[in-house]
Amino acid sequence: MTDNIPLQPVRHKKRHDNKRRDGCCPWSRCCGGGDFRPRTVWLGHPEKREQRYPRNVINNQKYNFFTFLPGVLFNQFKYFFNLYFLLLACSQFVNELRLGALYTYWVPLGFVLIITIVREAVEEMRCFLRDKEVNSQIYSKLSTRGTVKVKSSGIQVGDLIIVEKMYISTFFSTVFHHKGSCFLRTDQLDGETDWKLRLPVACTQRLPTAAVSLVHDSFFVIKSHKREDGDPPVNESLSIENTLWASTVIASGTVVGVVIYTGKELRSVMNTSNPRHKIGLFDLEVNCLTKILFGALVVVSLVMVALQHFAGRWYLQIFRFLLLFSNIVPISLRVNLDMGKMVFSWMIKKDSKIPGTVVRASTFPEQLGRISYLLTDKTGTLTQNEMVFRRLHLGTVAYGMDSMDEVQSHVFSAYTQPPQDLQASRAPVATKVRKTISSRVHEAVKAIALVHNVTPVYESNGVTDQAEAEMHYEDTCRVYQASSPDEVSLVQWTESVGLTLVGRDQSSMQLRTPSGQILNFTILQIFPFTYESKRMGIIVRDESTGEITFYMKGADVVMAGIVQYNDWLEEECGNMAREGLRVLVVAKKSLTEEQYQDFEARYVQAKLSVHDRSLKVATVIESLEMEMELLCLTGVEDQLQADVRPTLEILRNAGIKVWMLTGDKLETATCTAKNAHLVTRNQDIHVFRPVTTRSEAHLELNAFRRKHDCALVISGDSLEVCLKYYEYEFMELACQCPAVVCCRCAPTQKAQIVRLLQERTGKLTCAVGDGGNDVSMIQEADCGVGVEGKAVFSSVFYFASVPLYQGFLIIGYSTIYTMFPVFSLVLDKDVKSEVAMLYPELYKDLLKGRPLSFKTFLIWVLISIYQGSIIMYGALLLFESEFVHIVAISFTSLILTELLMVALTVQTWHWLMIVAELLSLACYIASLVFLHEFIDVYFIATLSFVWKVTAITLVSCLPLYILKYLRRRFSPPSYSKLTS
Repeated sequence: MTDNIPLQPVRHKKRHDNKRRDGCCPWSRCCGGGDFRPRTVWLGHPEKREQRYPRNVINNQKYNFFTFLPGVLFNQFKYFFNLYFLLLACSQFVNELRLGALYTYWVPLGFVLIITIVREAVEEMRCFLRDKEVNSQIYSKLSTRGTVKVKSSGIQVGDLIIVEKMYISTFFSTVFHHKGSCFLRTDQLDGETDWKLRLPVACTQRLPTAAVSLVHDSFFVIKSHKREDGDPPVNESLSIENTLWASTVIASGTVVGVVIYTGKELRSVMNTSNPRHKIGLFDLEVNCLTKILFGALVVVSLVMVALQHFAGRWYLQIFRFLLLFSNIVPISLRVNLDMGKMVFSWMIKKDSKIPGTVVRASTFPEQLGRISYLLTDKTGTLTQNEMVFRRLHLGTVAYGMDSMDEVQSHVFSAYTQPPQDLQASRAPVATKVRKTISSRVHEAVKAIALVHNVTPVYESNGVTDQAEAEMHYEDTCRVYQASSPDEVSLVQWTESVGLTLVGRDQSSMQLRTPSGQILNFTILQIFPFTYESKRMGIIVRDESTGEITFYMKGADVVMAGIVQYNDWLEEECGNMAREGLRVLVVAKKSLTEEQYQDFEARYVQAKLSVHDRSLKVATVIESLEMEMELLCLTGVEDQLQADVRPTLEILRNAGIKVWMLTGDKLETATCTAKNAHLVTRNQDIHVFRPVTTRSEAHLELNAFRRKHDCALVISGDSLEVCLKYYEYEFMELACQCPAVVCCRCAPTQKAQIVRLLQERTGKLTCAVGDGGNDVSMIQEADCGVGVEGKAVFSSVFYFASVPLYQGFLIIGYSTIYTMFPVFSLVLDKDVKSEVAMLYPELYKDLLKGRPLSFKTFLIWVLISIYQGSIIMYGALLLFESEFVHIVAISFTSLILTELLMVALTVQTWHWLMIVAELLSLACYIASLVFLHEFIDVYFIATLSFVWKVTAITLVSCLPLYILKYLRRRFSPPSYSKLTS
């Protein structure tokens, strides 16, 4: 494979998920996996393949038909919290351990499992239907029998596929036949809304019988060359401009392409990790506390057996005591947690402030209240990917948005006034200076209008009608398309000042002057922008004068060594960059006919090289890039999404650190970070220098260590070197930064950064993205947010703790009598949502996890012991003469205490909470009819019973309420003043 076109997917040395991604099985070489080697692909003849390739099938499901039920059950019972209830239910099949009817244990557990299985089944079915829709998409395939229809899942390597407008490509192909150029939309792949220009292979345009000849003639692709075994044979090199990626859409035209990669070998698939089962931090904390309670349960059981001096079958007695006290951890807690999460998910979907939000995983919505690190994509997430031209700088003079009319007048005068060389020579000095500036402005605008990859597309009534609309170059029908929104903004700006791009194809370009004159230019060569070169160039011939000019634009770091010496370039580039503008340096060089012919011969020879082609081509181009004339600097601004700046400020005040992970270049990412106020004005930025060796990484890390309160900007290549040799040191320094920007990140690198943050800090992470290249990051994070369009997301969650109790009739107590009040606490709020958004510092309290800390847990255990003692010993003290009714006394006191404690816990009352309290009390009273064997209903109706039970309840609750009142008065929470 060559450097120009990465026909093979990226292979990574190490994967953290311990899964084979090179095929469907350990013997994946048989189906096209294993080591990727150069392949020969015969056009239209997949049967001639030399090896087997994977099917073109997309599968994003976590389970299949056979693994669904075992997988769901395993993910549920691999945690002690759920396994505890399963063991309790299974123990009831042993007659010597049975304490009651089987349904008292299996019905609640079955209810929980059914909810979980149904939820997982619905999510899997949705995923299956999405995959089926993609795999069933119909394409037209060229064969020896003509054009036939084929499903996406039936496409093979070597097939010639006709991809029509608005069709999503599900394979990686090379464009071989198309009348003129075409455009791709890649927003589903990388989130960028601009269109990418794609060109067909030149020799296929000369076929006598159009695309069908590709099947009947002897064409094949080997490495990155296309060859025709004809007489004489034709060899033509392929580049990135001849490729059609998977997960992209044909925006205009129709393309015939040969399939190169399919299925699991697609780059988008290999850069996406397998979806994993996620569990919330809250569930993990409850799981840990359950283990502690179980340990206490074992201790109590051993003590009870020890008091009996381990008499008889004491080991059996231990299990009986474990079962008897097992409801210290009520299964209703599991039901309430699942139901609460479903309510939280429903509230997110119905929130009017974030319309259109879809919750795809309802198992951990409370995670959004515990996020410490937010990792976000740039293009399409923080920015709209819409550029606006802001400044033109000529060295001695600069033009901003308020002075563009001056630029327009200079361009107008350059094309409307006849040359007056004689009068200009006799004019005063001031006039000469003015004319000089006018000519410099004209040259700069002309260069910007020519050095780009923009193509004007003419549309009429929503349908492209190139022939009719282009005939008159109608302004109302023209739309500019390019692979970069920067270039579109520059061409739109030249149109606004009078020089309009009205036509372009592969070999020519047309500009219209303010007077309506059409200037024709022949495109001799074009050098696209690459990450390595950081510049793009074009060689054009002016048809009216015959002049050949080499125009180039690029980043200041590379253009500084290409242009002629000047004393203002570096300073002005720095000034514009500090304003958050993306800066490009524009230069030109005039060539004679002999100079160009010499260059063209060397350039064509370099492009046909098999070995080191990129290096040879770059060397030839660099022979032109010397002593170029500096024309101007341009500054464009990337428009941010709505409310990005205040949102980032709120997140920062809430104690959340924001990291930006983007595949864009360093200069662009740095400008966006400044513009979005990801980096505050009083913070410095440390740009991590490119490193390739361990010693270089060591020196750069030491230099960064000496800086304080400094944001970090680092490229993906340097990041990989640092993580290879100094993973711990780098992550330690990066986590101390107020903000981190990682540019030129591969999708797998984004996921790796998320994983390292989780491992090194133990904090919760949230990933936000809008493209297919963000899927790995979103899946790896504790919370993943996929943004569609210009969506905005926010969430506020509150958690309330409740005590846990035991007693006779515990099943009814924990599932029916007290379920509704406890469940109604999901509606409780410490503060109003408006106040929480106004004071984001309150979020820091949630990050501490105090509602379920070990301290809080111990306090509630002590409260439970106190209240349980008051209820039991109070009943014995007040009802000593009526001991036979101890069950009615203690259980009624328990119910009333629970309802009262829930009421005292509420911060903000909701009418449903009152209904829940009354409904629970009504359920208990109604159930007395069925509990007559255990409870004397006539005894409960006596006045003595009522006031004694009331006394027990008040003694168990009132002191706690007094302590709570005193604590809030002398040590109020941070939000108490906001609620007054």
